Amino acid sequence: MHAAAVSFDLHVPESRSLKAKRAAVKPIVEGLRRRFHVSAAETDRHDQWQRAEIAVAVVAGSHRHLEEVLDSVERFVANAPDVELLDATTAYLEVDT
Repeated sequence: MHAAAVSFDLHVPESRSLKAKRAAVKPIVEGLRRRFHVSAAETDRHDQWQRAEIAVAVVAGSHRHLEEVLDSVERFVANAPDVELLDATTAYLEVDT
């Protein structure tokens, strides 16, 4: 088993309210779940109008497939409209077999 979690720090420059921020972030989270079959959620910065953090968890049968999914997920977030990707941090789960 190969698993990783990635956290995306996002800037939502056009947001002037929490409602506007949710309107920009929600399609990203739902798109990640639907398109890549990963666990995704907005995990931090809930009270800031122009910042958001999205976390994604991925489990795969091989390290290669894990990296492919992580790369695709990052491209999806980076190309999302209405947000700027400021940082992405990945943590890998080490499993002893």
